[in-house]
Amino acid sequence: MESLADRVARIEAQITAATERAGRSRAEVDWIAVSKTVDPAQVRAAHAAGVRRFGESRAQELAAKRAALGDLELEWHFIGHVQTNKVREVLPLSSWIHSVDRLKLARKLAAQVPAAAPQRILVQVNTSGEASKSGVSPAGLPELLDALAAWPQLRVEGLMTIGPLTDDQQAIRAAFRTLRHARDRERARQRPGAPLGHLSMGMSGDFPIAIEEGATLLRIGTAFFGARP
Repeated sequence: MESLADRVARIEAQITAATERAGRSRAEVDWIAVSKTVDPAQVRAAHAAGVRRFGESRAQELAAKRAALGDLELEWHFIGHVQTNKVREVLPLSSWIHSVDRLKLARKLAAQVPAAAPQRILVQVNTSGEASKSGVSPAGLPELLDALAAWPQLRVEGLMTIGPLTDDQQAIRAAFRTLRHARDRERARQRPGAPLGHLSMGMSGDFPIAIEEGATLLRIGTAFFGARP
């Protein structure tokens, strides 16, 4: 049976191969183990296998895991949709929030964060146009980033998207490329507090394509922890 250490090695080999195909440095790409619904014991085993970054999508579950694993040095990323009434719960638990997608949420976050300790965020963009997905539209992205520039409490590290659920690799590639082009355009505007160095895109089924299109943060769940119930 494949161990978590074996899976780490396999994922690392796939990332290395994809960066080589793209002519990129392996050091440009990090990955987050998506641990939602995974019990704390498995997260502890993943830590023993060398994984340090974990992604959760529910505040209550993240709080329980942080409490159970407080003896470990882990970096927690909140990757799920953030409801405005959950902001007080999510903020103290998360090093990064990947899913800021609307002005109302940004305003609520900024009101809870001290300027002396900015919260790292990513703006979620709906690059596939699918109604089932959250995210600001590419056309609406500049306006949201302009608004975010007024709040030094929020540090916009980059953009995030979820690829379309399809076997059409060209459609997947196009969605990721759209995010990269949007990031490049907006980074050139050099807004304060918005370095936009990161692209969070690519999951278990499509992360090699995401790397080829410029991803810096991958969100890998099933390929690491296995299928969920």
